[in-house]
Amino acid sequence: MLCPNPAYPVYHLGALFTDGIPYYVPLTWENEFLPDLGSIPKEIFQRTKIFWLNYPNNPTTATASREFFKEVVKVAKKYDFIVAHDAAYVEMYFENAPLSIFEVDEAKKVSIEFHSLSKTFCMTGWRIGFAVGNSFLVSALAKVKSNVDSGVFTAIQEAGAYALENLENLTNPIRNAFKERRDLIIEEFKKLGFEFKIPTATFYLWVKTPKNYSSQEFCKKLLDEKGIVVTPGVGFGEYGEGYFRIALTVEEKRLKEVLQRLSTLKF
Repeated sequence: MLCPNPAYPVYHLGALFTDGIPYYVPLTWENEFLPDLGSIPKEIFQRTKIFWLNYPNNPTTATASREFFKEVVKVAKKYDFIVAHDAAYVEMYFENAPLSIFEVDEAKKVSIEFHSLSKTFCMTGWRIGFAVGNSFLVSALAKVKSNVDSGVFTAIQEAGAYALENLENLTNPIRNAFKERRDLIIEEFKKLGFEFKIPTATFYLWVKTPKNYSSQEFCKKLLDEKGIVVTPGVGFGEYGEGYFRIALTVEEKRLKEVLQRLSTLKF
């Protein structure tokens, strides 16, 4: 199984739970946090069953281009593996809407795409999602889920149905709120000297740690000295070292308090 790194941990854990072998594909600053397909050995592609992707990306906030998705589909067809695209943040954007992998020709032959109401409608914890794509893959997923999982209670399912039926009316205000928070944070973080790529999607900021600090050391410093909780990049994998992730999931008043505390931090 090809697993991006850094990444949401369940990708490689899923491989381990099914006696699979994760092969970690680095997501680097220099490559705009996209997998370098040319660096993956042919022998690995030949053994691959699933290639996990996640764009817009957690934790790096990167988005994928049409050209990248085309190349992924081309390679998947050549080596006969599944592309599993976690599109949980596809509705959480600030400028141009991110792509679905199914906007690429023939993607449906090799792909399945996962969506989540948790991010789109701020329903975190209720665990409502859905999968679309290749009929064989969706059918196989349904067989597994029906035996190892159970649905949330009816009221939340009805709330989810209402949310989907009123997508734009609900998501536009949510996107605007997160955009205001993003703009506030990036302006002040630039003044403080932090280095990062401006996110065009998701509700995170993926920031380089200051020199001479590991991600854990710097996050501990923030917690101990300023009472600020952020996530060390190494928690998302080896290639997350040197970064920390901020979640813009608190109201603007609290973010301003964070920025005020950071203004007196010495590093």
